[in-house]
Amino acid sequence: MSFKWIPNAISLMRIVLVAPILMLILKGGFAWALALFWLAGFSDGVDGYLAKRFEWHTRLGALLDPIADKLLVAGTFITLAYTQHIPVWLAAVVIFRDVVIVVGATAYNFLVRPVQGEPTRISKLNTALQMLFLLFVLSRAGFGWPDQIAITVLGASVLITVVISGVDYVWSWSRRARRGE
Repeated sequence: MSFKWIPNAISLMRIVLVAPILMLILKGGFAWALALFWLAGFSDGVDGYLAKRFEWHTRLGALLDPIADKLLVAGTFITLAYTQHIPVWLAAVVIFRDVVIVVGATAYNFLVRPVQGEPTRISKLNTALQMLFLLFVLSRAGFGWPDQIAITVLGASVLITVVISGVDYVWSWSRRARRGE
């Protein structure tokens, strides 16, 4: 019996969790939003581990995993900016980078060759920092912890890695496209 479907099911669960997380934030239910966001973030690690450890890779999984990540992160950034828990400009920078990556990957897929999902180290670091930042913001909104300085420092780290990873993606994929890879 094949269990290749398990990482895909976990990614689908993350997608389903996005709406309740955002609704809880809008209604001020930060403790529950934090718990569900933590579950979604943890399950991202679990599905990645299972796919790699047992070679349960699928084309669908290669699409679902980043879609789940983008929906969770983008939706949470937008909602926290809307509720004035984070600066709108930071949410805009994060969303802009993701839009550039999605548009670039789509263009590359249709104009050059099918895209093989391969996040860079800086992109993985950026995703981890974004998740941690969002966890901290939700925790502060719900429980008053951690101090604002920790969130500010983490937010600056997110900004730096967003810019570096965005430039890295554009530069590396442009170079590949010129070479026809």
